[in-house]
Amino acid sequence: MRLSWVQPEDLLSHELVTARDLGKDVSKVTWRWLDAGGSLTAGSSGASATPATPELHALAEKLMAALDEQPMPVRPGEPDDFAGVKALWRNVPRQQPRHDLERLHAAWVGRAAGCVLGKPVEKIPREGIREILQSSGQWPLTGYIAGDSVPDEVTRRWPWNRRSAPTSLAEPLAAGVSDGMPEDDDLNYTLIALRLVERCGPGFTADDVAQAWLDELPGGRVFTAERIAYRNLLLGHTPPETALRGNPFREWIGAQIRTDLYGWIHPGRPDLAAECAYRDASVSHVRAGIYGAMWVAAMSSAALTADNIDDVLDAGESVVPPVSRFANAIMDGRDLATRGDSWEGVVDEIYARYGKRHWVHVLPNAALVAAALEYHGGDFAASVCAVVSAGCDTDSNGATVGAITAALAGTVPDHWAAPLRDTLRTSIPGSDKVTFTELAERTMKVST
Repeated sequence: MRLSWVQPEDLLSHELVTARDLGKDVSKVTWRWLDAGGSLTAGSSGASATPATPELHALAEKLMAALDEQPMPVRPGEPDDFAGVKALWRNVPRQQPRHDLERLHAAWVGRAAGCVLGKPVEKIPREGIREILQSSGQWPLTGYIAGDSVPDEVTRRWPWNRRSAPTSLAEPLAAGVSDGMPEDDDLNYTLIALRLVERCGPGFTADDVAQAWLDELPGGRVFTAERIAYRNLLLGHTPPETALRGNPFREWIGAQIRTDLYGWIHPGRPDLAAECAYRDASVSHVRAGIYGAMWVAAMSSAALTADNIDDVLDAGESVVPPVSRFANAIMDGRDLATRGDSWEGVVDEIYARYGKRHWVHVLPNAALVAAALEYHGGDFAASVCAVVSAGCDTDSNGATVGAITAALAGTVPDHWAAPLRDTLRTSIPGSDKVTFTELAERTMKVST
């Protein structure tokens, strides 16, 4: 068995990148690893094809610990504490709360629809997605991806996400194979956040988040930073230490996919949404990883009360440290979309600036989300299709864009919503086949 996202020999190459980004000195560790025959190639998936020798495995574990022992240098403009982040906020908009059940329901359904659109092509690079769609007459993408018309040689070259294809392509969706939205971590976390707030209120702590994971989240359904944090919890560590030990994914996208709910319970108050997101994200992430969570929560809040996508994007930017690497990424995405002559040209430029990073890193994904929202003016179908076609973390980006645009519009077009049968499939105990109607009502009850 080759477990993904846990073997030290697989983690070290990613940690060298992350530690360097965060200002640590990785030179000695790098040379020790190379001298021992280790590779600096950071794999795109969670586990290398063959196990390392026992000696290399042990050395990787030792070197990971050595990097952990180095303190994370202070980076000007990128505070680690919430008070420091909040001190940099400027003109955070506040609106009269609008408790709109239709918008909440649309947000839940839009998140599911965008997620399921991206599920079958998750892990497939942008060029592979385009070949799949072009070879089957689905370019540009306008609906759920159909598999029957894709030539066999293309699917052999670019195989579907093995877990998702049987439930997430257009054909099984139409046939009702899953009897609703297929299970996915992007919706699991939204549901856990709702249950957390129902139990603890909006003043929950990071420890409450960690306990919710241990109580309700199956260990096999956590990935990257969340898998490391989960393991750290089982070893007896508590937040924020859970984000720091042996975790090369602490600036990846994981926290960004967990925080829509905090915006939905604080309509018109992106500041309160961002504060909740910070506490949740600190269990598994630092800096850019946390800022992404705050950004999405703030946009999710604004989407329930705003009239246009620019106000939503402004609200998101207002809670992010303005000279941080994360702020640069989302402003790049938005600026490129404003000036771009074509969506493909915008994506080309984003990849030129951020494409060397892993496809699950928060920066390229946030840039794509910001660009898709800006370029398509908040239109649901155009935005989710554009961001999924652009590659990177397709299901997560589709979910985020889908939730924001659906909440803004207050509806999801029927040909997108109907195949989901108003039903969520989930691995969270006691919640399988819950309806989105019920989830929206429960969200409304805990809204402030």
